[in-house]
Amino acid sequence: MKLSHTLTATSAVFDDPNLVSAAGLVPTMALAQRAGLGDLADAHLSVPTDKGANAGLKVTSLVAGMVAGADSIDDMALLRHGGMSRIFTRAYAPSTLGSFLRAFTFGHVRQLDAVASRFLLALSHLVGFVRPAPQVTQGVEDAVASGGFAFVDVDDTIIEVHGHAKQGAGFGYTRVRGLNALLATLATDTAAPLVVAQRLRKGACGSPRGAQRLVGDAVKQARRLLGDEYPVLVRMDSAYYGRDAVHAAITGGAAVSVTVRLDPAVKTAIATIDQDSWTTIKYPNAIFDEATGTWVSKAEVAEVPYTAFTSKKKADQIIGRLVVRRIPDVHASTKQAAGQGTLFDLWRFHAFFTTVPAQQLDTVAADATHRGHAIIEQVHADLKASALAHLPSGRFTANSAWLVLAVIAFNLTRTAAVLTEAPELVRATTPTVRRKLIHVPARVASSARRITLHLPQHWPWEQPWTHLFDRVADPPATASS
Repeated sequence: MKLSHTLTATSAVFDDPNLVSAAGLVPTMALAQRAGLGDLADAHLSVPTDKGANAGLKVTSLVAGMVAGADSIDDMALLRHGGMSRIFTRAYAPSTLGSFLRAFTFGHVRQLDAVASRFLLALSHLVGFVRPAPQVTQGVEDAVASGGFAFVDVDDTIIEVHGHAKQGAGFGYTRVRGLNALLATLATDTAAPLVVAQRLRKGACGSPRGAQRLVGDAVKQARRLLGDEYPVLVRMDSAYYGRDAVHAAITGGAAVSVTVRLDPAVKTAIATIDQDSWTTIKYPNAIFDEATGTWVSKAEVAEVPYTAFTSKKKADQIIGRLVVRRIPDVHASTKQAAGQGTLFDLWRFHAFFTTVPAQQLDTVAADATHRGHAIIEQVHADLKASALAHLPSGRFTANSAWLVLAVIAFNLTRTAAVLTEAPELVRATTPTVRRKLIHVPARVASSARRITLHLPQHWPWEQPWTHLFDRVADPPATASS
């Protein structure tokens, strides 16, 4: 491809008042309006003074900007170009939206959490995320294919910031200056992950801080979305292996699968596993082991009964299974030559504790299911490629509200992609959905009190876009007897 005219024979003028660059905001924000986002914000937010007036309109403005790709307050100006005022009313200026965010306190952030939770429930009722509880079968293929569990994955990530004006910024476990975002996602065998709970924390905090409440909130939200009969499995890494987070999941009626640290009690349990109990597994795709710098394509798994938190009082102890995966240590021959050929020098062990009964997930299936926890890293990357590329304010509470709004925009974009029913979009990342559905230019025309959007001819994703538009324009479902 090349230019049809040279630049000297080409001119560009920003003078068309009827053009918009993101026509995909029309069906997407119509979906948000139908789910009641603005009404929920008006009902639950009590931000004081004139800064908090018209909270519903300001929240929807911020979410619309994030859906269109805004990752800073100044980027919200994209809502006020060309013909946007003809298809949207009351799109606030970036300065007004910034003042609104800076007026938040921690209590207002929690109110916004309630808005996000109720908005996700409304979206689920519109789209139909809720399905009958499946029957859990033995074996990983059957368990995954039948949708044996809904997975709640919990993990945190560092959002890098710069400068010394950011409240709460610090150096955490990644040695990067930033703020710590703790997220919980919900995924099933048929649906891409949705964020069901979120919390912004100071950068230097430990990963388990506040995890008990967030895990409890996430399991409750999963129950609201899926019903009490759907089995839920909470997957976490070793940072959350503690009495508080694990008990929060179990109290909510979920099973747990959490990586454990190789403390003396765990090493003692591993040493009791008979050599004939190990089962060889082969990874579908080789896994890069950062500790040794090598690719691992096969391993061995085994399990042993295990009681977690034996140092606590008996009511806090949990009976379950310790599933162990081991891979050969690439330095084993060197250690043997030096006379160090002990069990933990010949093999490298990765263990996790689970309360799922063996008749539901056998050893191999439990190991494969637990490794699926890595899907939450894709959500972290997705958010950081969108609204969480920056935390735009110097105030911690404003950035906390920004995180919640980013989650609302993420879930809204995911729902819009599901409504297209296009296989390539249902599980696509947010930047992909934005490129194919949201960033569609259009010319706004009006006639006989109707607005017509003239979209590009031969747009490759015309059918999914049209299907989304038609689905959102459908009349509300009526109650049946």
